Amino acid sequence: MSDYAHEAQGGTFLIPRHPHRTEDCRAVSEILQRVGDKWTVLVVGKLGDGPLRFNELRSAVGGISQKMLTTTLRGLERDGFVTRTVFPTIPPRVDYELTDLGYELLVPVGALGEWARRNTERVKAARAKFDGIHT
Repeated sequence: MSDYAHEAQGGTFLIPRHPHRTEDCRAVSEILQRVGDKWTVLVVGKLGDGPLRFNELRSAVGGISQKMLTTTLRGLERDGFVTRTVFPTIPPRVDYELTDLGYELLVPVGALGEWARRNTERVKAARAKFDGIHT
């Protein structure tokens, strides 16, 4: 079936294949903005092995600036995926750890990462083919 249906006067109108509510789309969009970000995926993946200090996490992720890691961790903490624990030592020690919600997020994040690893060559081939046709 086409996405379009014809009215008696010959016009067209859209028939959605998957009816949805606008509020649901907004909710999904907001969550995907947080969890679909490349740094979030990497940080959550690294914290899946257990709590890490800021610099340990920065080193484990690799290539992330201090500012970007701080921003990512604050967003994850705000959304309930990560907890930040400050220990009263000199200098202060701060650990970051996944919450139960964060551990639940590991399932789709892990699946996405695995899918990406399995399909990297296919995506590269598709890009090369596209670029060869459209250049």
